[in-house]
Amino acid sequence: MDAKTGGADRARSLALFAAVVEHGSFSAAARSMDMSPSAVSRAIDRTEERLGVRLLLRSTRALSLTAEGQAYLQASRRILADLDDAEQQIADQGVPRGRLRISAALSHGRLCIVPLLGEFASLYPHILIDMALSDALVDVAAGQADVAIRFGTLADSSLTARKIGETRRVIVASPGYLERHGTPEVPEDLHDHNCLNFNFRRVEPVWPFRMDGRDVALSVRGNIEANNGETLGQLAAAGVGIARVGSFSVAAEIAGGQLVPLLEAFNPGDVEVIHAVFVGGTSTPARVRAFVDFLVARLH
Repeated sequence: MDAKTGGADRARSLALFAAVVEHGSFSAAARSMDMSPSAVSRAIDRTEERLGVRLLLRSTRALSLTAEGQAYLQASRRILADLDDAEQQIADQGVPRGRLRISAALSHGRLCIVPLLGEFASLYPHILIDMALSDALVDVAAGQADVAIRFGTLADSSLTARKIGETRRVIVASPGYLERHGTPEVPEDLHDHNCLNFNFRRVEPVWPFRMDGRDVALSVRGNIEANNGETLGQLAAAGVGIARVGSFSVAAEIAGGQLVPLLEAFNPGDVEVIHAVFVGGTSTPARVRAFVDFLVARLH
């Protein structure tokens, strides 16, 4: 086997393995790769024989990765992404093109990123936008996305991060709720209200305030929790209770009068910075640079 053929076979093996894991079966992967299930199975067998380890545990119901298989999957995704980027850079010829995989949180993505995609697509018609909205964190370094939108303090990594904006927290309720239950004048009044909370991050829900020149954390209680600010804002607008969420998720409702900001005199002014993270350096594809520059211009 010459080097050229061997390299092509290796790339094919990586793609096959990644497809099997992504689709969860040999038959589904075979359909996606226009092959027979037996050919896919033999290819995985040859890869395991070459490596001398089991990558997949097979049962009648499902496939599962071994520890070696998980490591091989991460390497496969990274190598395939590098190959794709290399080919795209050669094909760019000064015009950003190719598939751009974007990962964003559900609420921020729907409210702030998706509305911009039409304009971006018209500016760069040769870029295929692949948008994924999820609150799960994807591994950009492993090639699961080209650009990811992240909130708050970033973990140390080799990724490049550019600030595209920031959001402050705001406490809100609907005029109808306040008419029925009264308007809290000081933070302690929240003990008499239904406070809607996030269902993650803290064991005990606490809302921070600035009182008499010092920071105070107040425990609050409510009968509904959710995993994103947009849902909590919708519940508050429906008169269910009081919510403390990112201002971006309720900006339209505040402007339209469906929600009223509360206790602003006690707002601690805590701000979450929003970044676009990506694999930087001289090899960064033109489509990634174009999209990040676009976000900075529109959102910063």
